Amino acid sequence: MDRVIAAQVYNRICELGSLSAASRSLGISRPMVSRYLEQMEKWAGTRLVNRSTRKLTLTAAGEKVLLKTRSLSQISQEIEDQSAKDLPSGTLRVACAHFTAMHMIAPVLPELLSRYPQLRVELDVNNHPVSLVGERIDVAIRITDNPEPGMIARRLGECRSVLCASPQYLAARGTPQTLEDLAQHNCLHYSFFAGQSWHFVTGEGEQVSVAVSGNLSASISSLLMESAIQDGGIAMLPEREAQVALAAGRLVPVLTSFTPKSLAIYGIYQSREYQPAALRVFLDELACNLR
Repeated sequence: MDRVIAAQVYNRICELGSLSAASRSLGISRPMVSRYLEQMEKWAGTRLVNRSTRKLTLTAAGEKVLLKTRSLSQISQEIEDQSAKDLPSGTLRVACAHFTAMHMIAPVLPELLSRYPQLRVELDVNNHPVSLVGERIDVAIRITDNPEPGMIARRLGECRSVLCASPQYLAARGTPQTLEDLAQHNCLHYSFFAGQSWHFVTGEGEQVSVAVSGNLSASISSLLMESAIQDGGIAMLPEREAQVALAAGRLVPVLTSFTPKSLAIYGIYQSREYQPAALRVFLDELACNLR
């Protein structure tokens, strides 16, 4: 049994605190994970972990061995064939929301996949956050100001929004002149921000919020945009999604003296220790596109 692979499996067991979680993360069976752990303990000549039905803890020897196996994995990675390291290959599993897939990832894929023919990107498009470990996701692209703890979050850019409505809606209902006027309008809002408040920054840099309500909320911003185009109400939409409708006059900005608060765009992944070339190149491309 390959000792380098056994060391890598041991590292993942220690990172995740569970043989089952390591099995899911690595895509191998739990019995195989147990065999690799047994190999490591045989190699070390001592017990490395204490197993119980509820949790797994490292022994004192296990802590010392973990330092060495981490170094071994790093050395193994460094001495791989240099060309294989430089050329992204294999399958990169990416989790993202519908808007992110269509307006941030889709524009970079054709050139990226043409440049690296050995690379395959598999998108898991889901408007609800997924478990990176449980779903075997390499990286999640998320728009948030609060990336989850325990993960590595690389900031890629900003998602700016625009408040807008159709000319026909505004002609029928009037154009709001103040944030307080939004209380008299049908506001189409994103489900995950249901609270329901919209947040703005004034020209003086002050952050302000206003409660809004309306007859439609959705987890897909394109649905809100279509409703706004069809005279359904006022929507806060990502600029990247609304720009075509704004340029065509199907939507017009409102309350332009207030800037909707922007959100950060992050690439979220599990570990700094091992970052495949495919992941590095993918995140670099997104960051360049989002400038």
